Amino acid sequence: MKWQIKEIEWEAVAGILAAVLALVLHFLHIVDEGVLLQITLVLMAFLFISHLRRESETENLSESVAQTERTVEEIRAGMDAPDLELIGPAQLRSRSTQFGQGARGEMIWFNVCLLMFVPQDLFDALLRPPIENPNVSSIQFVLDESERERWNTQVQPKVRKCTGAETVQEPIWRDLDDNVSFILRGTENEQTDALLSFWGEPFMARTTQDVPRYIIHVARESELIPQLQDIEREHRLQRN
Repeated sequence: MKWQIKEIEWEAVAGILAAVLALVLHFLHIVDEGVLLQITLVLMAFLFISHLRRESETENLSESVAQTERTVEEIRAGMDAPDLELIGPAQLRSRSTQFGQGARGEMIWFNVCLLMFVPQDLFDALLRPPIENPNVSSIQFVLDESERERWNTQVQPKVRKCTGAETVQEPIWRDLDDNVSFILRGTENEQTDALLSFWGEPFMARTTQDVPRYIIHVARESELIPQLQDIEREHRLQRN
């Protein structure tokens, strides 16, 4: 493309030089007006042809760009969505609310920190949406024994004030030494996805501020989903 532009520029320079030379010869009375008119007509034809050539090149360039954009969109549409998505503090509350609002069927809350439900605003953003979601049939907590008092004094009274409180089952109490924490929910077509976190920085800390700080959305196609289900099932079925 650069080479073609340079060719056009040299042709234009040659045409200008020819016109200047014709004018000089005319002023010197070496050529008459008829010859000068012919040169003028030739230059006008040259400029017209150059203009048509540039228009054609512009159209070809536009078509090439449009084709490239279509190809990129086709490639992007064909790419699989990532199985895991890290969600940071800026989106944590809104995405957690959307997760609860979009849940269906049974929800499992495994080894979560109940401190995040102590502030009313966090409870309303994180736990109230699935409780009041008519598409959720059951909410089952599997919790460490250390959370029992906080459940009884801080969380359960808030749960009872929610519409749909009957969907929240009595927690299953276990001695959990796992550092993994997750929420499983049913989705459309009877599939399952999850929000996954871990005890300790930078994910989840035992404080009342920004708990948890990061979570991972595990897509329903991920191979992690069956593993999380196995972890929950193993602890739910074990004897005290």
